[in-house]
Amino acid sequence: MAFDSFSRRGLLRTAGFAAAGAALPRWFLEETLDAAEPAEPKSANDKPNIALVGCGGRGRGDANEAKHYGNVIAVCDVDDRHAEATARADHPGAKVYHDFRKLMERDDIHVIITGTPDHWHTLVNLHALRTGKDVYTEKPMTLTIDEGKQIVDTVRKTGRVLQVGSQQRSDPSFRLACELVRNGRLGKLQEVQVVLPAGHRGGPFPPEQVPQGFDWDFWQGQAPEAPYCQQRTHTTFRFWFDYSGGTMTDWGAHHNDIARWGIGLDGPTEIEGKQLVEPIPGGYTAAPEYVVEYTYANGVKHFCRSTTGDQWTGGSIKNGPDVLHNGVTFKGADGWIFVTRGKIEASKPELLNDPLPASAERLYVSNNHMGNFFECVRSRKEPVAPAEVGHRSVTVCHLGVLSMRLGRKLNWDPRKQEFVGDADANKWLSREMRKPWSYAAV
Repeated sequence: MAFDSFSRRGLLRTAGFAAAGAALPRWFLEETLDAAEPAEPKSANDKPNIALVGCGGRGRGDANEAKHYGNVIAVCDVDDRHAEATARADHPGAKVYHDFRKLMERDDIHVIITGTPDHWHTLVNLHALRTGKDVYTEKPMTLTIDEGKQIVDTVRKTGRVLQVGSQQRSDPSFRLACELVRNGRLGKLQEVQVVLPAGHRGGPFPPEQVPQGFDWDFWQGQAPEAPYCQQRTHTTFRFWFDYSGGTMTDWGAHHNDIARWGIGLDGPTEIEGKQLVEPIPGGYTAAPEYVVEYTYANGVKHFCRSTTGDQWTGGSIKNGPDVLHNGVTFKGADGWIFVTRGKIEASKPELLNDPLPASAERLYVSNNHMGNFFECVRSRKEPVAPAEVGHRSVTVCHLGVLSMRLGRKLNWDPRKQEFVGDADANKWLSREMRKPWSYAAV
């Protein structure tokens, strides 16, 4: 296909791909644009029926993407205001549910989109898989490492399709960076630097009256019971360890996923994390600022650190890979490559501009994350970010969180998925669930 014809391709109509295309080398653009695009539904009968569980901002966004490929016929949220507003504004005619289990009793629902807070992902997804639904789930896939093992096993047993919303795997800039690294473009890979935005550090927060129409007990689910305050819910839930792991499991589920994709191993063998500031008593409990050093079996060092304050720095990486910018830097004997959303740069232009040979290792090509999921729903093939990928990548994040909280270095066996000779650390592979919730209770 000639490069001049790329503007006629459907995938370049997306703003994200257009922005990335300005920075991508010509040889890679030509290969990327020749890749198969997700098939359009052929008729109304070709469109699966979709239900959204979790009607916050991210869930609504996912459902609005998905309705291009199917029919959103049901929405569910324990905050009745969110569910009703989503149905009214985005999906007229969709039935509103309060309990996801009731929704999943319907045989005419084929796909579940899980947009809940992190501590609900696993129980919703397990129930969806067991009732014969395919699943598009927001990241991070799990709250604990053991939850990931449960999801992977259930996907394997049920044969359902599950895609994790780690959409950077469908961004050509990130795929290019990882392909170059995996094929030795930087020489021997020595180091990966991941920079994430700092989390919130606030509090103390006094208890408040639960808003009308909001089922606070149901929202808490498996998490320990706590007095309601608005800071525990919706957009700021992720800054509480009860429900998430801070920006380490939020943005980290994106950038540490790319680090692992480039390194090409299941996970590290050593982890040493440190909180740089202490949470405020009575306030957010997830580490707001931190640094974690991972070591992999091949000797690669992977540093994951936050910026300081509530914002991260922007701009170019003109001074090299040590500048604190939200993104991923791969560093090898022959130079470095930095990649973030909408940008890829290298220490030398030829690192990006020289084509890979025909014999090079190539990675899974997806240019449309939601489209890739629905294509796999039809074909029953594995998507670009399946359960195993979501599990292994967020495991890296969970390991960092646990090392920070335990305050010491940890040794990890990626094959056995357990800490080596460390019974105390292994207790944190799972968490006790508040009754009546359990893996079996869904």
